[in-house]
Amino acid sequence: MMGRMPYTGNVTAGGAADVREVPGLVITKLSVGPMDNNAYFLRCPVTGETLLVDAADEPERLLAELGSRPLVRIVTTHQHRDHWQALPAVVSATGAPIAAHPLDAPGLPVPVAELVGDGSTVTVGMVRLSIIHLEGHTPGGIAVLYEGDPERPHLFTGDSLFPGGPGNTWGDPERFARLMDDLERKVFGPLPDETWVYPGHGRDTTLGAERPSLPEWRARGW
Repeated sequence: MMGRMPYTGNVTAGGAADVREVPGLVITKLSVGPMDNNAYFLRCPVTGETLLVDAADEPERLLAELGSRPLVRIVTTHQHRDHWQALPAVVSATGAPIAAHPLDAPGLPVPVAELVGDGSTVTVGMVRLSIIHLEGHTPGGIAVLYEGDPERPHLFTGDSLFPGGPGNTWGDPERFARLMDDLERKVFGPLPDETWVYPGHGRDTTLGAERPSLPEWRARGW
């Protein structure tokens, strides 16, 4: 029997998921919907309990990927519609509670059971995840950080950080400055170059690949 192909993080809308097993966590990435949104299942390999980062679209595909595993929480990274279109159907099917930042929670279509921000932690089985508030793309954008892998942290950034730059702040210099300040102080400052970044759309990156471009991002203003 052939083994699983090495993880690349390169997924396409309607295509197969990509699965990565790291110490203490199984990460499943798939692309859903017409805007190529990434959804991530984070599974505890001991208990089988699973957390979903962004029920973005195509609830039938998300539920099929989940299978019979218990979904214990859905973390919504921010309030933009393309990141929560599957929420009502997935919540209806699983009963999973929603976690989101209080500034973005009112923009979601289902009640938020758990308000989270800087300093908050969420768990899935034996796995502990930290929440980082990144203001700018939206007021209550958050990232989800896993630090249980001795080789590298794993950071799920929603639309706050991508390969090539920060998330869209629509030409607003104040919003851009807030997002850059948060990224430099809370992400690039404390986390090492090896940190793997899983964005809300498109391919993955690492902090080391992006760090040299920070002055260029500041200078261009987007």
